[in-house]
Amino acid sequence: MRVLVIGANGAVGKHVVDRLKESDHQPVAMVRDTDQIPYFEEKNVETVLADLEKDFEKAFYNTEAVIFAAGSGPKTGADKTIIIDQEGAIEAADLAKKHGVNRFVMLSSMGADQPKQAEQIKHYLYAKHRADEHLKTSGLNYTILRPGRLTDEPASGKVNVHEGSPERGSVPRADVASVLVYLLSAPRAENKIFNLIEGSTPLSDVLAY
Repeated sequence: MRVLVIGANGAVGKHVVDRLKESDHQPVAMVRDTDQIPYFEEKNVETVLADLEKDFEKAFYNTEAVIFAAGSGPKTGADKTIIIDQEGAIEAADLAKKHGVNRFVMLSSMGADQPKQAEQIKHYLYAKHRADEHLKTSGLNYTILRPGRLTDEPASGKVNVHEGSPERGSVPRADVASVLVYLLSAPRAENKIFNLIEGSTPLSDVLAY
């Protein structure tokens, strides 16, 4: 599939693009600045210049699937979180539906199911919660992935992907990217929400039930 990666220049997004390149899919990296384009051109990856804070509908032309991995980042305020993590994600889902996109995989966050219970980053979890809820009711064929604390450790290739109550833990960003790409084509992942932490299950055995 031709997969639009929103947030391609981010810490997880770059790994997503690499994993897609290694698969049967064709990544299209959505970037907001021209100085981000050469990084992907060197990898022979198509780019589209678009900004979540502006009109980004052109990014959806000829798109078959979307992986939304964008985030405002820890150094921005609540306003940017609302604009990117909430409203950007909501608009992306709406545009995906408008353009007949087949699959939409959302990178969310553990705790987004119960933001009221959060003691920290409550505004962030509320933004993720509202984006997730909108996607669930959008009519799109969706999958939502809620990882635990993200680290920059090397990929282990072994994870714990599960539904239901989250188990607290951490997970390398590289493994998050691998799971996002894996879920893209997993029929048993359609219209479901999964939590993700480090584990002992090889990626090839995820959802093997």
